[in-house]
Parts: sequence; C-alpha cells; structure tokens
Amino acid sequence: MTGFPILTLMIALPVLAALACLFQNAQGARWTALLTTFVELALGIILWINFDPAGAQWQFVEHVDLFGRFSWALGIDGIALMLIVLSVFLMPICIGASWEAIEKRVPEYMAAFLLMEALMIGVFAAQDLFLFYIFFEAGLIPMYLIIGIWGGADRIYASYKFFLYTLLGSVLMLVAMLWMAQEAGTTDIPTLMAYDFPVEAQTWLFLAFFASFAVKMPMWPVHTWLPDAHVQAPTAGSVILAGVLLKMGGYGFIRFSLPMFPEASVQMFWLVMGLSMVAVVYTSLVALVQTDMKKLIAYSSVAHMAFVTIGLFAFSRQGLEGAMLVMLSHGLVSGALFLCVGVIYDRLHTREIARYGGLADNMPKYALFFMLFTMASVGLPGTSGFVGEFLSLVGAYQASSWVAFVATTGVILGACYMLYLYARVCYGKLDKADVAAMPDLSAREIALLLPIGLAVLWMGVYPESFLKPIRRDIGVVVARMEKTGFTGDAHVTAGKPVIPAAAAHEGAHH
Repeated sequence: MTGFPILTLMIALPVLAALACLFQNAQGARWTALLTTFVELALGIILWINFDPAGAQWQFVEHVDLFGRFSWALGIDGIALMLIVLSVFLMPICIGASWEAIEKRVPEYMAAFLLMEALMIGVFAAQDLFLFYIFFEAGLIPMYLIIGIWGGADRIYASYKFFLYTLLGSVLMLVAMLWMAQEAGTTDIPTLMAYDFPVEAQTWLFLAFFASFAVKMPMWPVHTWLPDAHVQAPTAGSVILAGVLLKMGGYGFIRFSLPMFPEASVQMFWLVMGLSMVAVVYTSLVALVQTDMKKLIAYSSVAHMAFVTIGLFAFSRQGLEGAMLVMLSHGLVSGALFLCVGVIYDRLHTREIARYGGLADNMPKYALFFMLFTMASVGLPGTSGFVGEFLSLVGAYQASSWVAFVATTGVILGACYMLYLYARVCYGKLDKADVAAMPDLSAREIALLLPIGLAVLWMGVYPESFLKPIRRDIGVVVARMEKTGFTGDAHVTAGKPVIPAAAAHEGAHH
C-alpha cells in the first residue's frame, strides 16, 4: 500500500461520480451512487486491513505543496480511520434508503450525497490546518441542500438555521487558525499537536475552536438547530447527519482542543462538564414528552453526544476511549433508529407516535430490529451502546464523582424515553385499520438494517477490534493532558490500592 494515494482516491472518486450523476437519468444516478459508495466501502475496508496499530502514528500519508503554506496533506491515525470506516459504512445504506423515497431531482440528490461523502473523508484525513477547515465548512453545503430541497414542510427554516448556526461558530475558529499558523510557523496538524502554545493564548484559542465544535456536536444550549434539521431532513439525510456530521465536533475536540490547548482544556473543565450535565438531564426530559418520533431521537442524540464530551474532558484513557466508542456506537444506532422511523413513515406518512401501536402483531421483523436498536440506545450489555457509556462513566468518575452521578441519571432517563417510545409504537392494541394494513419489512429494508444490527452486536461483544486501532493515538492525547497535572476528586488508580500517607507512616513505625 505504500506510495499509493488511497486517501486522495477516496476523496476524488465520489466527486467524479457526483458529476457523472448530474448527466444521468434518475435510475442511472441511483445505480452510479450505489456502486460508488460500495467501492468506497471496499477502499475503507482495505484501509482498515492495512492499518498497522503498532506502526507509525500517521499512515497513508500524502503531501503535495500547492502554494504558500497551503499544502494537500492527507494521512490518518487510528481515530481518523475509525470515523472514515463509519462514514463509508453508512453511505451505501443511505443511498439504499433513498431508492424509492426520493422521486424528484434524483440525480442532484445522489450528487449531493456523494459530494458529502468526499468532504467527510476529507475532514478526517486532512493534515493541514486550512485544508481541514475547507473540508469542515464545505460539508455544510450539500447537507443544507439536502434539507432545503428534499426536506419536509418547514425545510427552508430548518436549512437556514442549520447553516447559520454552524457557519457562525466556525468564523472564530478560522481567526484562531490564522493566529496559530503565524505563531507556530506551520499549518501541519501533527506538528501543531505537539506544539506548546503560550498558556495565556490557549484560553482564547480554545474558546474559538469550542464555538465551532460545540455547535457541531451539538452541545446545550446551541443544540436547537438539530431537532429542526432532523425533523425536516429526508430519512437518509437524518442518518448521515446523526451518523457522521455530529462526530466532526467530537473529532475536533480530540484532534485540536485537547492536544493543542491542554492547559486551557483543564481551565474549561467545569464549563464543558456543566454544559454536558445539563444536556444529559435536560434533553432526556425533553425527549420524554415528544410526540414526533424523529424529534425524540434527535433530542436523544444531544444527550448521547453529551456523554462524548464528558468522556473527552475526563482527560483519562478510559474517558477518551469511551468517548470514541460512544461516537461510533451512536453513529450506528441513531442512524438505524432514523431508518426505522423512515420505514413506517414511508407507509403511513406520519411520524406522530400516537398514530401507531401494536406493530409487533403485523410487523414482527420490524419490531425485532427496532427492539435491538432501542436496547443499544439504552446501553444494554452486549450491544455497542454499553461499552462506550461504561468507559465514559468510569473516566468521568475518576475526574469528578458528581459528574459521574449526574451522567448516570442520563442513562436511566435514556431507558425511560426509548422504552416508552418502543412500547407505544410496537405494543398495545392494533385497532387502527391503516396501521393494521402496513406490510412488514421488504427485502431492501432488511438489507439496510441487518448490517447495522450485526455491527452493533459486534461492537458490543468484541469492542477490542474497535479499540485496538485507536489505543496508541488516545495515549498520545492522554500524555499531553498528563503534563497539565490535572487530578480528579476520585481517589482511585487502576491496578494498585492507594495507601493514605498517614497510614503508610504508621506502618513504618510498627
């Protein structure tokens, strides 16, 4: 694999396919998009197989100087690898979910999705500060079009809100990047990750990046664009928005905020933890009272992404590894839940929870899949949701027992709203004629849900295959954080008991 520009190929291929789609009819565009996303998935698997967790930190590196300090610099570590694999895994599923649901402007729709795939891979593979920024911002455009053109009744409002929120947050980040390039004399991300910025400047830089990543996650209180965007977006738009686009905020924290501004990250510990604790409890309570299925899952996304920030800002290996697993698990599970909503929406054209009931009787296959993803969302042991949340809570406890206590209430509330949703949709009396007439899953729908279901169980039963590639890269971030001397309030260390100083002194006398 050495010397072959596989990352450039993975970015260029969807762009070329998107252009090809624009010159085809609807059916031709569908097949072009599907075949391209399968090729991308194959390339993603090749990346994973050839990635050596014990090799160099940055692999598949490509570097071409373009002009001035700007260069086409790509390369991945284990963290970027996992998020790229998640992106290419969900993309063919999104195309399959749109096969029959999208009937107008199909070539343009497929082109927008392919362009989004290229930009998402670019975000995770970029090794140049400004190249990252270009990919990060450009990803807004296809999503804005997908919501604005193929969305629901209030799609224009939702797409503008999505665009303005995420764009305004990123303007400050660009200013910070310009200052960093000037200060460090380079725009190379791996170099900047090891650079020690002045402590007084770190706080401002941290806040500038925080403005962008907090909106993207989204963190409370800048989360209000998300429920609107999800409700109005077509099913596949919701899948990719929840599955990958929200992960860019978490990726930003782990790639920029923690390693580049460690002292500022410690200073902002209570700000981030405070916002995350409010998000876990508040958005879970809001989810409990929703009448629209998509809104309920959207609010649950905000609560789950708060687990990510809690894990990241615990500054420990368990917390960071847990945050990464929560991101991967949430990408699979929330995507699958939006697909489940899309399946019954296509049949009845309503997302009102009260319109359903008793689906386990006439749609048993659907009820089975929906149950699996509900349980994974709740964090049932044996599913992907458990491992990440458990590790995040362990990390949170080491940092602050209060944060761990509040976050744990979020797990309980999560069980409340997800099981309440499932009970109202799948159980009860099947007394509505139109609901009773709904057919069970088609072969196409099973083909969409089955791979996600298998991935959710794989991650739950054998998380090591997802932890192994990221372990060393998490260690690099943890090493940067340890230099700050941050200590939590939980007096536990893994492996050996801690003997208080007084007791040790007493033992010496005896």
